[in-house]
Amino acid sequence: MADVNGDGIDDGPVVERTTVVNTDRGGGSGGIVAIVALLAILVIGYLLYQNGVFGGSKTEINVPDKIELNVN
Repeated sequence: MADVNGDGIDDGPVVERTTVVNTDRGGGSGGIVAIVALLAILVIGYLLYQNGVFGGSKTEINVPDKIELNVN
C-alpha cells in the first residue's frame, strides 16, 4: 500500500487511470464558413458603395420653380 498524501496513513493501493478524449469533430468547417461569410459581406458592401447606396459625393436636389395647383 502507499501513503499518497504524506500524512503517515496508508491510503490504499495507487491506481493509475487513463482518460481518452476524442477531439475529432469533422475537420473544423465552421472557420471556413465564417471566412466565406465575411468575404461575401465585404463584396456586397463594396458593390453597394460603388452604386452610391451609402451616399456618394454628389447631392442633387431639384426644386421646381413653380408648382401648379388645380382646385375644382
